[in-house]
Amino acid sequence: MSRMLVIPFFIPFGGCETICVFCDQPRITGILGAPSSAEIKAQIELYLGTWKGRGRKEAAFYGGTFTAMKKTEQVRCLAPVEDFLRRGLIDGIRVSTRPDCISEEIAGFLVSHGVDTVELGVQSMNNTVLALSNRGHSAADTVAAVGHLKSAGLAVGLQFMPGLPGDNESTVLDTVREIIGLEPDFVRVYPTVVMKNTALETLFREGKYEPWTMEEMVRLCGEISLLFRDAGIRIIRMGLQHTAELEQSIVAGPYHPAFRDLVSKESAAAAARSGGRGEIMV
Repeated sequence: MSRMLVIPFFIPFGGCETICVFCDQPRITGILGAPSSAEIKAQIELYLGTWKGRGRKEAAFYGGTFTAMKKTEQVRCLAPVEDFLRRGLIDGIRVSTRPDCISEEIAGFLVSHGVDTVELGVQSMNNTVLALSNRGHSAADTVAAVGHLKSAGLAVGLQFMPGLPGDNESTVLDTVREIIGLEPDFVRVYPTVVMKNTALETLFREGKYEPWTMEEMVRLCGEISLLFRDAGIRIIRMGLQHTAELEQSIVAGPYHPAFRDLVSKESAAAAARSGGRGEIMV
């Protein structure tokens, strides 16, 4: 079976003008700075040299707000990757950004530099939840950004975080339905957890934020999985990627290194409750 090779690069807080209440990118990723051009080239060569699969090969820039960085910095990151793309050694480039940092002009710039997939950190489609999380953008910005990206021919992924301040089951399910209406190519679901050295930790310790329990989040994510499955939208990640740095930084909330497996089991139960639509592999 063909597999996909993702060559990851992390740019914690790159381009970020505000810090979201939940965010501590260096601890989540274990990376403290953006890679140099030489490091980008070396990492691509390392991954290509050890990979034996036959599927798609892509370089991916995660963390931060890629399209909010200075154009010179974006070009510096993309140039060494474009070289591999031109030589046919990789098949595409993926970047992550936020909805209010996408425009028609920015989408065109990305396409001109070989980017073919963009992931948007949506987090919620509820404006109150977005404001309480210090996101600095609105649900309308997400709708506009998806439109610009699709018009440019880019594949679109949407990331969202159930359990943010102000969230309840209704707001989360409404977000899911609105995301489905945008018809993304895939989604990532990151349940909200409290990390050290974040504004959310302060709110938690002051009794102003109560994390969702594991049982509550697993059950809801089982329902979320059903909705996305029925809409034909792939969930490419459910739960935070396990790292030692991440586990050491978690203060509270529904984190489990095998969260996806927990939800897969719950989805079977959710399917049975809703009429036996079958197990969902999330």
